[in-house]
Amino acid sequence: MGDPKANTEAVRSYYELAFNEGEPEEAVAKYVGDRYIQHNPQAADGPEAFIGFVNWYRGEYPELHVEIKRTVAEGDLVVTHGVIKTSPEDRGTAAADIFRLENGKIVEHWDVLQPVPETAENDNTMF
Repeated sequence: MGDPKANTEAVRSYYELAFNEGEPEEAVAKYVGDRYIQHNPQAADGPEAFIGFVNWYRGEYPELHVEIKRTVAEGDLVVTHGVIKTSPEDRGTAAADIFRLENGKIVEHWDVLQPVPETAENDNTMF
């Protein structure tokens, strides 16, 4: 089992470097292990697919920003809960991402995404 605190920092740095700083190649080199197993049905396995997706997404949405609101870690798993905005005006998409690490490196990813609605049946936010 890995160190949950170190794993959390690796995951946070990975996403911020890739999406917010626009350096997915560097993020993969620093934080991804010998494989990258992808469970999002719209994404292919492997670090090259992740790099290609981030470069395409940032190309389509130059103001893209991911904000991690909270994390939960246990053993070799790290869960992030955050918001993805394609522009400052975008209501955003709530994202729960689950990462599995081996020896401090990310090797597996799952996610669940939900658009932030204009109205809600309660006064709570999604975050």
